Amino acid sequence: MRNTVAALVLLTSFAYAQAPAKQAAKKVATINPAARAAALALKSPEVHPDRTVTFRYRAPNAKQVEIYLEGRIDNMPMTKDAQGVWTLTVGPLEPEYYGYRVIADDVKHLDPMDPNIRTNLQSPSSFFLIPGNPPRAWERTDVPHGEVHHHLYRSKLANDDRDIWVYTPPNYDEHRKEKYPVLYLLHGYSDDAEGWITNGNANYILDNLIAEGKVKPMVIVMPLAYGTMEMITKGWNVWTGKYEVPTRNQEMFADQLIHEVLPLAESKYNIATDAAHRAIAGLSMGGGHTLYTGLNHPDVFGYVAAMSSAIINKDYDHAYSGRNKARLKLFWISCGTEDSLIKTNRDFEAWAKTNVNAEAVSINETPGMHTWLVWRQNLISIAPMLFTQKM
Repeated sequence: MRNTVAALVLLTSFAYAQAPAKQAAKKVATINPAARAAALALKSPEVHPDRTVTFRYRAPNAKQVEIYLEGRIDNMPMTKDAQGVWTLTVGPLEPEYYGYRVIADDVKHLDPMDPNIRTNLQSPSSFFLIPGNPPRAWERTDVPHGEVHHHLYRSKLANDDRDIWVYTPPNYDEHRKEKYPVLYLLHGYSDDAEGWITNGNANYILDNLIAEGKVKPMVIVMPLAYGTMEMITKGWNVWTGKYEVPTRNQEMFADQLIHEVLPLAESKYNIATDAAHRAIAGLSMGGGHTLYTGLNHPDVFGYVAAMSSAIINKDYDHAYSGRNKARLKLFWISCGTEDSLIKTNRDFEAWAKTNVNAEAVSINETPGMHTWLVWRQNLISIAPMLFTQKM
């Protein structure tokens, strides 16, 4: 079901995005070959040396075309020329990976000139990189690289087919006597199990931090974080009302993570099976899972790190009643100051200060919205703190 939904969303969006370019190419082909070549040679996006970016989109019949750019509140209008090409230059932008969409007459499209697609089960987008000098931690650099593995399995608890992605660090040794510490890293709503690789660049972040000696080599396990795929088939409306589906989703995922994902990962990799060397972290929906699963199972996960969490149960004492089974090594929580979830997170943080039993508690706020621009930086902040507390 998940793969079918993803394919339909992606193919539909890409078909919409391709249409204007194909129609334009067909039209100019009747004029002359030079005009046709010019239509097909549009470069978009074009990243300039000064870190500005130019977007181009051919839509001669559109009345309005805008660019949605990750990290911006408002869409940015484009300007049309005599040939029906809409153009916009923005920036300079800070070094980062940026997702974006073209919005033509209120319809969202991928950029047909951009081969880079950020997959998503609800809203795929195009993306580009503003490189850093020196390169930032999320960029691919000339350092030893770990490996990314993909596993398929049948979930008896969910009664469907699922997958997990696993990062192993450079020089991973499956026979090493000391088992590797392990981070269970969860994606957010509308992403899939690959989200932290394709969108979050978690493998490059760990490669670079390990090369710099800032983090301990660790294994990262990234499962599909839907307890029930109703979360996707019912669409964004699941987040309205009394959160019946999100609540069931959270409870079901906790069961699947502990009773299926952990045993599967531990059977295939040389990873720790004790709380002192296990961490759980996640963003948005995955942040809510992190709090619910991690705080209720401190005997399983010694490190709990939640980013921009979707906190659906406000009766904290009841929702996290298992929090005193053991003492956490680290409890870390953060949210962007422009995130729509900031108030919910602040309310939870106030409760957590006196109710979460941990050797170290770190409560943070960072500039930014509900985007990967925040979450990549969160992972960079969290990773050096893992598996460093005294046992």
